[in-house]
Amino acid sequence: MKIFHEHPIRILRYSVKNIWLLIFPLLRGLRVFWLDKDWFYNWIRGAWWDILVICVIILFGYVRWNCSAVRITDSALIHDEGIIFRICRTIPYTSISSSTAERPFYLKPFSAVKLRCDTSAGAFNSADMKIMVTENTYAEISKHLPGVKKRNKLEDMPKPTVLSVVLFSIFFSSGFTGTVYIATLFFQGGNIARDIISTSINRITSETSRLSDKMLLKVPDAALGIATLFVASWLISFLINVIRYSRFDVKGDERTLYTSYGILTKREHRIAVSQINYTDIRQNLIMKIFRAVAVHISCSGYGAGRSTLPVLLPVRKEKDLGRELEGVGVFTGVKNEFRPKLTGLWHYIWQPAIISGALIPLYFISVHYFRGLSDLLLFMTVMFEIPAVWFVIVKTAAFFTSGIAVYDDKIMVRCCKWSRFHIIIAERRKLVKLELEQTLFQKIGKRCSVSLWFEGEEKKKFKVKSFDELNAKKISELLDHNAHISANLGTKKFF
Repeated sequence: MKIFHEHPIRILRYSVKNIWLLIFPLLRGLRVFWLDKDWFYNWIRGAWWDILVICVIILFGYVRWNCSAVRITDSALIHDEGIIFRICRTIPYTSISSSTAERPFYLKPFSAVKLRCDTSAGAFNSADMKIMVTENTYAEISKHLPGVKKRNKLEDMPKPTVLSVVLFSIFFSSGFTGTVYIATLFFQGGNIARDIISTSINRITSETSRLSDKMLLKVPDAALGIATLFVASWLISFLINVIRYSRFDVKGDERTLYTSYGILTKREHRIAVSQINYTDIRQNLIMKIFRAVAVHISCSGYGAGRSTLPVLLPVRKEKDLGRELEGVGVFTGVKNEFRPKLTGLWHYIWQPAIISGALIPLYFISVHYFRGLSDLLLFMTVMFEIPAVWFVIVKTAAFFTSGIAVYDDKIMVRCCKWSRFHIIIAERRKLVKLELEQTLFQKIGKRCSVSLWFEGEEKKKFKVKSFDELNAKKISELLDHNAHISANLGTKKFF
């Protein structure tokens, strides 16, 4: 057994928890400033008090760091911490579902590694063990973590390219995420970041205004500003994803997968194949047209948090996935055994279809009452009509491609969530809940929906709508779930 301390820089992290002690120097400084004309001289004279408080804060951090120890045994990784109340976390190496080693750019000069180990037990969406160690300590820990054996390495595993990373960043970036980054810069980055962002957006807006003046459609400045903000937000999200997932590498054997990526922050993941809950092959409509896919996996700890996705392979041609990935649950060429009933198309498209059809008459009614806002109303109508029509197309494609296949010990679910298509592949034993659901209108047409939940840290529902009643019951019997059809009239029953 070998015993190590965490990285010394961890002292600062432990010290931050006692930062509230700085309130005493702050109160002293305010008192001197308001009540004494020679406040600066008197403040300097009493600076020893402030220095003493800072030393106490750092001392607390040092004591906590000194009481924190990492023990490496032949069978488990152990972390002891606490001063009065001791906490001992023990994780057997065989129970680790995934481990993550992060090397942020600001920690590289200190040779520090942030290590996260997760298992299928414990609290969801939280690390079972999270420590910061030196490179040498991490090297010792790595000797005991599951690794890819060279003699069993999968040689034909697809290799991500620069183009695949760029396409992945294009398809999986969002304006909402970019808006969050902009807001963070505004509130935490200070006036410099605010001025840079404002100047850039103003330049883009002014150039776009010149173009819009030459067009028949006059775009109002307010609407143009909103559109520009979302374009800029998406662009920021895209650039961050390119930086985050560049230098993507993946390799593996029958027991372990290894992925690494990142420029500013280097991340290394070790994933136990036996702990993978399911494989999620994702597409949007454009990717589906060009038969491109991105492979994600569900495994405790992998892709945890809001900043990363559980991606195994960035954008690839579906035909180029290869058979080597079948060992980790990536199958291609399996057709749907059960499909939605042909009369169920309306159940897929009714929401965007109604919105799309109602926007045009709503525009003419609004113009009749608000003639002064005709330009803005026209712009807003066009901006809402485009995504509505797009969703009609997406949901139509979802109707013709959705379905369920049950083969050997596997189950494959093809479904659509919002505008994203999913192909879920899992072992039958990973299915934890199945629900047959029927609305009043579906009952008339003898159709029902099948919803499935699989093992995982997040409670995710995969729903395929408009199955024939007999096929839905047959699916339930094949998966050994004795479910009967429940009415969805405001309440749900689970089985």
